[in-house]
Amino acid sequence: MKNFNNYVEKNRKENLKFESIVVHGANGVDPTTGSISYPIYQTATFKHHGLEKTDPYNYSRCINPTREELERTMCILEEGNRAFAVTSGMAAVSLVTSLLNPHDHIIYSDDVYGGTYRCVNEVLEPYGIESDSIDLTDLDLLKKTIKPNTKMIFIETPTNPMMKVADIAAIAKIGHEIGALVVVDNTFLTPSYQKPLTLGADIVVHSGTKYLGGHNDVVAGIVVVKDEQIGEKLEIQMYINGAGLGPMDSWLLLRGIKTLALRMTKHSENAMKVANFLRNHPKVEKVYYVGFEDHPNYATTIKQTTGFGGMISFRVDNLETVNKLLTKVKLVTFAESLGGVESLVTHPVSRTHTEIKEEIRQALGITDTLLRLSVGIEDADDIIADLTQALE
Repeated sequence: MKNFNNYVEKNRKENLKFESIVVHGANGVDPTTGSISYPIYQTATFKHHGLEKTDPYNYSRCINPTREELERTMCILEEGNRAFAVTSGMAAVSLVTSLLNPHDHIIYSDDVYGGTYRCVNEVLEPYGIESDSIDLTDLDLLKKTIKPNTKMIFIETPTNPMMKVADIAAIAKIGHEIGALVVVDNTFLTPSYQKPLTLGADIVVHSGTKYLGGHNDVVAGIVVVKDEQIGEKLEIQMYINGAGLGPMDSWLLLRGIKTLALRMTKHSENAMKVANFLRNHPKVEKVYYVGFEDHPNYATTIKQTTGFGGMISFRVDNLETVNKLLTKVKLVTFAESLGGVESLVTHPVSRTHTEIKEEIRQALGITDTLLRLSVGIEDADDIIADLTQALE
């Protein structure tokens, strides 16, 4: 098993700030050549140096130097002990849920990304795994939902798209009392603003496609774990299923991470301005943004995070306004995904959450008039001007 502890310990001793770590990564430069940009090791296999010798690299499905540098970097950023870079956010979710066995029980956020919902309902349940989807902001409900066979609690916080915020530390305490693994999807806030492992979670997952990559040019997923034994299990699974991220995509993610701290600051600043604009627009009925002091989970947010991120959901007055906005936006783009430098708006009911049953969507508030906005790093006034003309 690859051991990243020496890199994590080295970083702790150097006591570098987050803004420095993202720029320099784990090694900082390529130790072999001194290259400032970590090389793309575009190779399928590696030379063996003798029958009796143990070589560090053998085959890129199992290990690749570029991917390894990305994994070491994410391990440091999330303050874990082992990391895995895989081919998508859903590959990351699938890798983590491979830890479950038939007859195990998973509890997960009710307001969760459609792909995660589909993974549970169309893959795990037919495999014999029980599940309950609940509002994880309600700790009493969580305690009532726990069964003797509950083995995993999967938290998405903030949730997609209703921006509910679960108390990671409190849920971790509850989960560990029953011997369950606690998993947190940290895609929306990234380790810039939230570090679930330091709050007690066992595993962190990311869609690296989003804020980590940051430029809408790579599809990737990340898993970071705190426990080495869990890491050993996941390493075997990744070797077998072949989900390891390729070297070119690993390099793109490394490049994106270099500006993560700067981008998250700008995303968050812009989102606050745009959220306040939307809140005061006559055609907007409600805005869901974790940075508002009257957000129902604001106390939890400021307890466990250091920033609010760039994600906003908002409800408009009718479907005609939805169609008008999605057709008329110019600077903002109607597209799926989120977390890139460009502002993107989407319609969850018809795009990201189609897999979720209509009655469940309605109960959660994911209606035809709900829109989700990923606020980019453009000038905030330009974003607001574009939304203004689109809402006219």
